[in-house]
Amino acid sequence: MDSPLDKPEGNWWNETINRRETLWIALSAGWAVTLFGWMIGWTEFGDQNNVGQTFSITPDEFQGKVSAFKDAAEQTDRGFVPAGDDVYVGALQWGWDGLPVVLEAGETYRFHLGSYDVQHGFSVRNEDNLSQQISLQILPDYEWVVEMSFDEPGTYHVVCNEFCGNGHRSMHSAIQVEE
Repeated sequence: MDSPLDKPEGNWWNETINRRETLWIALSAGWAVTLFGWMIGWTEFGDQNNVGQTFSITPDEFQGKVSAFKDAAEQTDRGFVPAGDDVYVGALQWGWDGLPVVLEAGETYRFHLGSYDVQHGFSVRNEDNLSQQISLQILPDYEWVVEMSFDEPGTYHVVCNEFCGNGHRSMHSAIQVEE
């Protein structure tokens, strides 16, 4: 019995292709091009992809921006209440600088994300509905500005979803959204 792993016999690459095989190859190629087109469309016209703006910045410069944000914010026992619509979050092994924050439901905030050391993940999850989440990658030497709004009051957990070293499991914080 022939195995599918055995090399075919003869000059098989010069044989004509069956009409049905040609049809399936054409359908597969057409479907691949269609999916590729949808991917471009979702990126350009869809609301689900957070693109935002990216700026080149040193980790020390970004850390200075986060410090200025914390100095201007009102510090409460629940977290920082931003003075405006900008929220600065710095990632470092193994914590978040600038979090926790207290935000107003329904308002749109510009999150400025950056890393002080290595690549980190920024995953925000509603504690009551884990299927609603956002996951972003944060890289050193870049400031990524992404607009976010939270329609429902509650606690949103922030975790690093990119392994960043031995203390990775302790890298979590929260966003408190209130009326």
